[in-house]
Amino acid sequence: MSVAQGDRLQSVVHGAVLALIVGWVLYVGKQVFVPMVFGVLVAYVIIGLARALTALPLVGRWLPAPLRYLLSILGIGVVVAAGVSLVVNNFGRVVQLAPTYQDTLLQRIQQGAEFFGLRAAPTWTALREDFLAQVRLQDLIGSTVVSVTGVGMTVLIVLLYVTFLLLEKRVFPAKLRSLSDDPRDVSRIHQVLDSINSRTGQYLSVKTLVNVLLGVVSWAMMAPFGLEFAGFWAVLIAVLNYVPYIGSFLGVLFPVAWAIVQFGDPGTVITLLLLLASAQFVIGNFLDPYLMGNSLNLSPFVILASLLTWGGLWGIPGAFLAVPITAVLAIVLSEFPGTRPIAVLMSRNGRLDGRRGGPRGRAPAGPPA
Repeated sequence: MSVAQGDRLQSVVHGAVLALIVGWVLYVGKQVFVPMVFGVLVAYVIIGLARALTALPLVGRWLPAPLRYLLSILGIGVVVAAGVSLVVNNFGRVVQLAPTYQDTLLQRIQQGAEFFGLRAAPTWTALREDFLAQVRLQDLIGSTVVSVTGVGMTVLIVLLYVTFLLLEKRVFPAKLRSLSDDPRDVSRIHQVLDSINSRTGQYLSVKTLVNVLLGVVSWAMMAPFGLEFAGFWAVLIAVLNYVPYIGSFLGVLFPVAWAIVQFGDPGTVITLLLLLASAQFVIGNFLDPYLMGNSLNLSPFVILASLLTWGGLWGIPGAFLAVPITAVLAIVLSEFPGTRPIAVLMSRNGRLDGRRGGPRGRAPAGPPA
């Protein structure tokens, strides 16, 4: 083995060991990293909304920055509060309507048992006894309380991160200029952060717009059928669409499964299935790529692999964060000669568009960055 081959093999081994160590740290420290990344993304949304307010006719350009940020935060708070209220109200309605759908659900189960040739169709008594034998209600209630408490603590930590990131925004460019005495190094850092800010901000804004549109269209398809909780299903479809591929499938599966319980009519269920699937197909394959353009520049395989990787490391939050994190990683890898081939392989078309496109010598938009 030549010296060059030995050095190359040593570099590969070092890289693999480093990747394993980083993966282990991310997995062990997910309670710290997940709220931090969510805080950065929420700060991106707030900053984007604050900038969008300057485009308001007549008053936009005269609104002071603190007022624009305050309005953006209040707007996001109203949306989140409305979503929480919708979930709570629908949960209460599910409890109230459960006895109504009990007979329908039992009928579907019995039909399924007959279809698969089971000898005895189950009854509610048998199902209840089997459920209680498999699940301890005390453990189920306890785990639910722990989960709700954990979500509440995570939201609080995210809010703290967002607050301090917004406070850091004003002084962040000055900190960057102090990192190096060489203007070229500072310019390169500015360029990388500009690219991250631009691509991440564009992805979040366009994806949010597309998801809201998908939710509205899905609601318009479900409401005429009289599907219960159509508003809740529409919100769930919009949120799940942040998760590539799998989110679209689940966004169709959940309301259709409820339609089976509520209606039981194969024609109605199939029609609703086709309508929701067509909305996902048209928006996901035509409108989304048209609006998104090449902002992420990630291949579909890389997106799927990142979804599985970050989902394995961080669970459900990792599935939502997979695409933005991978896009940032690709941008950083494209800036170093040793890792640039990896960025090329991660790209959609083999071209690192925008790697040198950022303006030089100018401070980026500030954190999040």
